Amino acid sequence: MPIDNSIVHQIHKKPDGQPASLTLREAELANSDALEQLLAGLIEAYNSKPNKAWGYFHEESGAYPFSGWLQQLLDQELDFVSFSAQASEQLKTLMEASNLALGGHVLFIRYRQGMTAFLIIALLHHTEGVTVTDQLDVASARHLDLGSLNMAARINLTEWKQNSASKQYISFIRGRSGKRVSDYFRDFIGCQEGPNPETETNTLLQAFQDYVGEADMPGDDIKTKSKAMGGYVNGQARQGEKVALEELSGLIDEEQPRAFYDYIRNKDYGLSPEIPPDKKTMNNFMRFYGKADGLSISFEAHLLGERVEYDEGGDALVIKHPPKGLVQQLRNKRR
Repeated sequence: MPIDNSIVHQIHKKPDGQPASLTLREAELANSDALEQLLAGLIEAYNSKPNKAWGYFHEESGAYPFSGWLQQLLDQELDFVSFSAQASEQLKTLMEASNLALGGHVLFIRYRQGMTAFLIIALLHHTEGVTVTDQLDVASARHLDLGSLNMAARINLTEWKQNSASKQYISFIRGRSGKRVSDYFRDFIGCQEGPNPETETNTLLQAFQDYVGEADMPGDDIKTKSKAMGGYVNGQARQGEKVALEELSGLIDEEQPRAFYDYIRNKDYGLSPEIPPDKKTMNNFMRFYGKADGLSISFEAHLLGERVEYDEGGDALVIKHPPKGLVQQLRNKRR
């Protein structure tokens, strides 16, 4: 992934209500193997976050100036260093209004993936570890903690400029369990939420169930198509990419590659040609899972009615042909 521009600044702030301060770097980072490794690790950590939202810019204003600065950058009216400095000043101001906000290193990287240009912004923190030195001593080692990444956003610059009607060219990490700690970071970007990944994925699954139901397909065909859909949607989620309905349609039915896509369009499910995926929703569709009182059960959805049956009246689950390893354990226990 070629890197066009990158820089890092530092915001000093503790969650105690005290004023924040900002240390600005004066020049862009030089491209290096270390920087490329950082970008690769950052993207992997970002894509793995399940709690992401998708959206688009608020209209530029005094409250949301970021998109205006970004436009100036793309128009070459503002250089990357000045753009990142202005943005970091704005982030610092918003962090001061949040008692729970914690300072860190603000990383800006503009890069390309194929023909698509992106800007990723992340607030990074360090963690303490240990290492073995060249002299074979054990020493403390401080490194970036990408595993705990919780303040980051990625902007698809190409989509923003080429598709003005899009409402999903920005993605950002959203706070868990209704926490509003990360709201200031969303407001810093000036992003308003667009399609909800969970809702969009649920609608896609409903469309799929309607499609196979109306076609009266055999169980084996439904199983094959479900696996194809699940593999593609989860793969897109892992890569941080959207689900392209036309591409998905071709994977579901190679002989009639547009059949599912045309079905969605004709039935007017309200889905855009590309939707943000929700991995958890897809996994819940593909598998049944339950855990309570020391008992944990998980099986693929297509097994219900075949190898797994639920007796609602007796509140019992019957498993036919259980795994051989489990059977052997049960036999050994009876001896």
